[in-house]
Parts: sequence; structure tokens; C-alpha cells
Amino acid sequence: MQAAIVNTPHPVNEPTRSYAPGTAERAELKAALARMSGETIEIPMVIGANNVFSGRLTEVRAPHKRSLLLARAHDGNRGDMEEAIEAALGASKMWSELPWTARAAVFLRAAELLATRYRPLLNAATMLGQSKTAHQAEIDAACELIDFLRFNVAYARQIATEQPESLPGTWNVMEPRPLEGFVFAATPFNFTAIAANLPAAPAIMGNTVVWKPSQNALLSAHWIMALFREAGLPDGVINLVMGDPAELTTAALEHPSLAGVHFTGSTPVFRWMWRKIGENIDRYRTYPRLVGETGGKDFVFAHASADPTALAVALVRGAFEYQGQKCSAASRAYVPKSMWPALKERIVELTRMIRVGDVADFRNFMGAVIDGRAYARITSAVEEARKGGRARLICGGEWSDTEGFFIEPTVMETDDPKHTLMETELFGPVLTVWPYEDAKVDEALALCDETSPYALTGAVFARDRVFIEKASKALRRAAGNFYVNDKPTGAVVGQQPFGGGRASGTNDKAGSVLNLLRWTSPRVIKENFEPPRAVPYPFQSEP
Repeated sequence: MQAAIVNTPHPVNEPTRSYAPGTAERAELKAALARMSGETIEIPMVIGANNVFSGRLTEVRAPHKRSLLLARAHDGNRGDMEEAIEAALGASKMWSELPWTARAAVFLRAAELLATRYRPLLNAATMLGQSKTAHQAEIDAACELIDFLRFNVAYARQIATEQPESLPGTWNVMEPRPLEGFVFAATPFNFTAIAANLPAAPAIMGNTVVWKPSQNALLSAHWIMALFREAGLPDGVINLVMGDPAELTTAALEHPSLAGVHFTGSTPVFRWMWRKIGENIDRYRTYPRLVGETGGKDFVFAHASADPTALAVALVRGAFEYQGQKCSAASRAYVPKSMWPALKERIVELTRMIRVGDVADFRNFMGAVIDGRAYARITSAVEEARKGGRARLICGGEWSDTEGFFIEPTVMETDDPKHTLMETELFGPVLTVWPYEDAKVDEALALCDETSPYALTGAVFARDRVFIEKASKALRRAAGNFYVNDKPTGAVVGQQPFGGGRASGTNDKAGSVLNLLRWTSPRVIKENFEPPRAVPYPFQSEP
């Protein structure tokens, strides 16, 4: 096996299960939800071979049902982070020297386990701990994560097969070595697939990792580690440390063996990390790789020729699926004044059909926002906008934190294209619409491009092909993922590699070979089969 030139299984995107009434997957998921809801587990850190129970406990509660205590997680401190780093460094030689096929086999097995036995477990953990509906959990914790694991293995093989030319008499080889040191993966609450991929992608390339998950996604993180360990991941390759983000991150960024950071989260946090690494640059053994996907203020730009029904559905789905807590969620819309009155009626009609509540009730379209801080930030922003006089409430605008952190899907209209609701990321179920003068579409395109500091996703709706081309050109830098007649969410691994520029990150495109390349430090080897045997060159000879 090790001497073979190996082909990996051809990756195909995992089909999404429906969870419709009467299906086996629905019954299986319901049973997993009932089981997890009926117990309170302990979540240890995983450092090397050890499950570490610190005794410093964080409660894990369901955002949509605050009375439901799902787990108690054992927080780490600086000392635990340093132990995890040493465990990662200790496993580095073993892991990096394994044939790439052996590393690939671990993650291919993890994909199969997730596609079968672990599917209801990780979906249920994501639903309960992060308040995702069955569909949102399925496309994330199951399908997208399976895709990451399978496609990344194929990308790893692609990287290994990319080789330089060799002239007669020589042989040139490029070896995709892992980075020298450890990779620090800091992951968000909103996508279980991202939380798993950020440590797994560097590991596939031979790196060892210290993983700090979001404190709001510890239940799914626990099951991700269980999945990787059952798949045969050796001890120390991925180490899980939970606790105070500032304390743990500072400890990681100050270590001389930091080789890379794989991050998804807020723009201010990533900028703080970048500054911290700059301050520490003289202490590192190598220049750390920084890969980050951060905030977004994602747009939908409609032309007068747009299909109004498709536009309304895209705005409602794009803005309110998973409570707007997607980096790619539609949060600002530019709509021609001529079509706004009719479109507004349709949006209000669709939005009022949305049910909000406990995600264990499969009739609900939305759950709760993730925690009290998010609830306060979003509701106060809407209240301020309503009082300011430049934005009007179209529908929604109600909320309650009595049982869970519930916010109704909210649509605002503004006459100010530079309103804070058009500029500032809220990360919640709030869509703001600016109706523009039809004759001033070019000026509206310019405002769409320049208003927000972010450039993650965006969409244009039009049937006029000339306008589609104009908008694509005008908004070329405004979004790393650009959609035509589709909502700006739902990127699929291998189909729409994901990432953006400006304040939205380094645009290293998760779900593509580009991201995997960042976790390599290639070595080129030249072998000369018949080296020169004299110093002088031919031009030196007398005529």
C-alpha cells in the first residue's frame, strides 16, 4: 500500500436528508434529541492521551431552552494550553512522518462514521447546543463536515501530485511538508463543520493542532473529538482546550513554536491576534501563517428586471435561516423604488409565516440566538434604529428572553444608504432595505461597494444580462463569494470555495485546495544523476 501511487476515493457532496415525517432519519434524530436532552454530561479537555477534568466548570445550556442543562465543561487555563502545545509538538514527528495515505485514512473513516452512526449524534448536539433546526444542522454538522473531510483528502493528494519539471539528467521533487511547530485553531459557534475543519485541514497535511472551540459550541466540539478519536486519530494530533478565550489565545500566540493560526470569528478579534503576533514576531522559530475568515455585512442588490418572487424568497431565507447567525447572511438589500411596494408586501407575508421556537419542534423555522450578549446587542441595535428616525420597522421587532433568546425575524427600511444598519454587522435576524431611485442604479452600485468594510458574500438579482455583467464588474471587490439570482448563503464544499477579502478575512477559500496549501511549507529536492566533473564552462575555451 505504501509503495503504491494511490488514488483517493472520488469525493461527492453528501446528499442532504429531508427529515420529513415518517422517515427513518427523523425518528433516529428525534431519539438522539430526547436522549441528549435527558442527561447532563461532563465535557473534558483532551490533551495528548488524557481526558482532563479541571474542575473549573462552564454550564452548557440550550439557547432556546435555558432551563435545559446539557453539559458541564471543564475549562482550562494557561497551564493547560501550554501542556496541549507540548502534546502537539510531541506528536509532530510521528504524525508528519506517516505516509500521507495513513493520515488520509483517518479522516476518510471519520467521514464514513459521520455519514452513518455519528450523524444523529452530531446533528442533535448542534441542534441543542447551538439552536439549529434539523435542516440547518443537517447541512452543517453532517453534510458540510463530511464534504470537508472527503474533499480535503482529495486536495491533499492533488497537492502531492503537483510536481516540477525535470530536464534530462536531473530529477526534481516537491515535498509538501507540514509547517514547523503547531497550529492554533480558534473556531466559532455558528458552524459545526467549520469548528471541525479548522483543526482537521492542517492535520490532514501533517500538522499537529491545539484547538480552542467557542464556549457556545462545546457540546458539538465534544462529539467532534469523539468522532476523530474513534476514527483512529493518534493522541496529540488534535488537542482540545476550552476556557477563557483571551487567556488561552494569548498563551498560544506567545509560544515560540507557533506555526500558524486557523481562525473563524469576529474581525476585531482577528485583528487583535494579528497585532499580537506582530508584537511577538522576534520570538517565533518561523513566520506564522495567518488564515482567517471574519465578519460580513452581506448584500443583495436587485435590479428592476429581477424576478420578484425569487428575490423575496432569497431575502427571507438568506436573512433569517439560522437566525441570521451566518457570516454570509443577507443583512442589507438594495431594491429599486419601483418594485419595493409590491416586494415589501411579499416579504412581510413570507416573514410572518416563520415560526420561532424550540428547534426540537420540527415545525419551527428559527430557533434562538446564541446567548444573552447576542440578544442584547441585536435588540438594542433595532431599538436605537427605531428611535433614530432614519429607519422604519416593516415587520418583526419583537423579542423575549424568558424561556430562550428569541428574536422575531425583523425587516427594517431606511432612506439612508449609510445607516448603521447598512454598515455594521449585527449577526442576527435583521434585514435592512434601502429603496433606491431606479434611474440612479449606478450610484446605488457604488454605494453597495463602498458602504461596508466587509467583502464576504453578496448577490445580484436581475434578468437583464447586461446589468448582471455590469453589477459583477462594479462589485468585483465587494464579495469573495458572489451569487447571481441566488441567496448569498449556502456555499458548498468543492462547488463554491468560501472566503472574502477586506475586513472579512484572508480569503484562503475553505473547501478548496487553496486552504490546504496554506498548511504546507514545501521543500524542493533536485537530484543530479551525472554532476559536472570540471570547473570551467565551455565559453571559457580559446577559439
